[in-house]
Amino acid sequence: MFRFEQLEIWDLAIKYGNKLYDIAKTFPREENFGLTYQLRRSAVSVSNNIAEGSGATSIKDFASFLDISIKSVLETVNILYFARDRNYITEDERKRLYSEAETLIKKIRAFKNKL
Repeated sequence: MFRFEQLEIWDLAIKYGNKLYDIAKTFPREENFGLTYQLRRSAVSVSNNIAEGSGATSIKDFASFLDISIKSVLETVNILYFARDRNYITEDERKRLYSEAETLIKKIRAFKNKL
């Protein structure tokens, strides 16, 4: 088992990413190379950076990957505003995913502070 597979933040990032993928599937076809692509890319980036960082040779490097992971969560939040404004998701969906993003960021920051 790899180190990242034991991390709660990685598990939460995978779950959050899967929810975002499900949301992106509902976007119009013309968004395949726009918001759909951007949302999927940033959603996967969250867990990817946690996983990649867990293999870093120093705490400083791992912390840097965690910072990138947080930035990817923030990117998903921004994209969700666009999706809401384009009527691809409801305000309730955006709020629910926003809340999950806040929780995920708090947990990543707490983990980073324990390193």
